[in-house]
Amino acid sequence: MKFRAHDTFFIRKGWLYKGMKNVRNDAAVFMGVNGNPMDILGIGSNMVKSLRYWLQAVGLTSEPTSGKRTQSFTELGNLIFEYDPYIEEMGTLWLLHYKLATNFNEATAWYDFFNEFNLNEFTRDDFVLQLNSFIRMNDNEVSERSLEDDFNCIINTYVPRIKSNPEKVHPESNIDCPLGELGLIDIVNKNHKDDQGKRQVLYKKSVPKKDTIHPLVLLAVILDNADGETEIKISAIQNDKNNAGKIFNLDIISLITLLNKIELLGYIKVIRTAGLDVVRIENEMNFLDCVREYYRIINE
Repeated sequence: MKFRAHDTFFIRKGWLYKGMKNVRNDAAVFMGVNGNPMDILGIGSNMVKSLRYWLQAVGLTSEPTSGKRTQSFTELGNLIFEYDPYIEEMGTLWLLHYKLATNFNEATAWYDFFNEFNLNEFTRDDFVLQLNSFIRMNDNEVSERSLEDDFNCIINTYVPRIKSNPEKVHPESNIDCPLGELGLIDIVNKNHKDDQGKRQVLYKKSVPKKDTIHPLVLLAVILDNADGETEIKISAIQNDKNNAGKIFNLDIISLITLLNKIELLGYIKVIRTAGLDVVRIENEMNFLDCVREYYRIINE
C-alpha cells in the first residue's frame, strides 16, 4: 500500500511526455547522476519526485526495488512512447487510467476508489471514512491528512478545474490533468450540507460517453482480466474488481453497447440466449496485442 506518494501534485498536461522523453535519454535522470533533474526536467524538486512516481503509477515505467534506481520503460510504455508520446489519444488516456486504478501497491487510494468504494454520490468525508476502514482491514494505518490529500488528488485528476474552480482558470492554463477528459467524476452540489450540517462538495461517479472508449481498449482490459478463459460472464466484466465495469464506471447498457461493437469487429461473440450472458473470446490476442492493434487502426 502506498499513500500520498504524489506529494499533492496531480499529473499535469505534458508531464508524462517530458518524463518519458528524459527517461529514454537517461534512465537515471531522476537520480541526478548526469545533472540536476530539476534543471533537466524544468520543474521543482517536489514535482520531480511526483513525476517519478506518476510514471510508475500509470504503468509507463518501472524501477528495481534494490540496486540502482534507474527507470526503464514497461512494454505498454514503449508502445505509448512510439505511437502517442504526447498522450493525445483518448485510448491512451483510458489505458493509463486502467493501469492507475488497478495499481493496488503504488496507488492504493485510486484502487480503492474504483474497486471498493461503492457510493455513487459522495463527499470527501464519505471516501476518507471508507478508505480508512479498508486500510485497517488490511492491517495498516495511515494518517487522515494523507488520505484527504489522496482524495483531493483523485478529484484534481478527474474533475477539470473549469468545473471545480472556474474563476481561477485561464484559457492558456495547462494545469489540468489529462485524465479529466474521461468524464469519470462530476460535481453534484458545491454547497451540500451533510447530516451534521457540515458543508462539503458533493461529487458523483459518472458513466463516461461510450464513444470515448475504443472497442479495442475495452477488449484489452477484458482480456487482461480473463486469465486465459475463453468464456467470460458479462456480470464479471461489469462487477469484478479491476475489470472494465468497475474501472470505467460502466452501467450495463453502456457495457452491452460496447461489447456489441467489439463483436462487430469479430473479436468476440456475445451470447445472451438460454439463460446465458457471456462473452466468448474469438481470438488469441492479449492485452498488448489489443493495444498494438488499437494504435494501428487509429493511425491508418
